[in-house]
Amino acid sequence: MQGSCLCGEINYRISGQARSIVACHCTQCRKTSGHYVAATQVKKEQLEITGSENLKWYRSSAAAKRAFCSNCGSQLFWAQLASPDISVMAGTLDGLTGLVMDRQICIESKGDYYALPNVADVDQSTL
Repeated sequence: MQGSCLCGEINYRISGQARSIVACHCTQCRKTSGHYVAATQVKKEQLEITGSENLKWYRSSAAAKRAFCSNCGSQLFWAQLASPDISVMAGTLDGLTGLVMDRQICIESKGDYYALPNVADVDQSTL
């Protein structure tokens, strides 16, 4: 799998298997993306980034950081500081992925302007 930002200054390639897509409706994800976030996740060593000089990391909380293109503003990655994993924003993936969105989290924080997508396995722990 591979992907990029909107302007193409940052490109990435994922080696190995990526996790299914998880949708997060928390306020922070909605503020950074303009809607809810849909992301897959891989081990950091599975992600090869070119154009990383254009990648800007923002410490969004005491435990996590988010990365975006400093040129076009595309949000690309999210990572917990102590985790070996990195989340990759699904909308930045190129072409067919074969991935399926199978969970939604933080649904209690969702915006009132949209209905939840019909996803078979809603994470009940966030209700």
